[in-house]
Amino acid sequence: MSGLDHPETLAFPPLMAGEEVTGRQDPAEIACLRAAQGCDAGLVVYRLGGASVEAAIVFAPEVPLRQAMAMLPACGVGFQNALGALAPPEVAVHLEWNGAIRVNGATCGRLRAFVSDETPETVPDWLVIALSVPLLPPSDDGGLTPEDTALYAEGCSEVEAPRLVEAWARHTLVWINRWETEGNAPLHAEWQGLAQGIGEVMTQGGVTGTALGLDEDFGLLLRDGETTHLIPLTTLLETP
Repeated sequence: MSGLDHPETLAFPPLMAGEEVTGRQDPAEIACLRAAQGCDAGLVVYRLGGASVEAAIVFAPEVPLRQAMAMLPACGVGFQNALGALAPPEVAVHLEWNGAIRVNGATCGRLRAFVSDETPETVPDWLVIALSVPLLPPSDDGGLTPEDTALYAEGCSEVEAPRLVEAWARHTLVWINRWETEGNAPLHAEWQGLAQGIGEVMTQGGVTGTALGLDEDFGLLLRDGETTHLIPLTTLLETP
């Protein structure tokens, strides 16, 4: 079976369920729609069979949005663990604070966050984390876009898209359970070990500075001269 083929149904862990979309439907948009309609948390909306893996998970936070945004790094670490289990051992996967995914140093997809209410201190009705990862590069000439890549261009041709979605959901659930029982510390440590760009100069939230690391709620600490700025994860939220 190639990575572009897929069975009719995917297997998800308990407390999670799948909904496949087809054609040009965007799993992120459908997940936000289902969430607004009151679907259960744990719904995984996905689209397979194309040149990329597209999926989104619906969450029903029980804590204020500022804390619930930990689902973004949890989904990132879950994806790294999932691809790490399926890809050849020489494939390196790292995460950027803004949701971008790096494979062997080049950008390879990203994670995005959508929410019902962007007020940081309010418990939102729902939160959706969406994943998009290209399987095939846009061109056979990788030199045209050296900063961007795709899974099949990085030695991951044996990674089947359905298995990747299933593994992402499964590994993400493990990290959510750890976060619920052990707090931010284990997830914080795991993310820091996979982080791309710490110690480098970057621009986020209109601020340019040296990335020092994360605060306890995964906000980015940027050092600009004598001033350290805190850029909350909530600045990454998008409107459904």
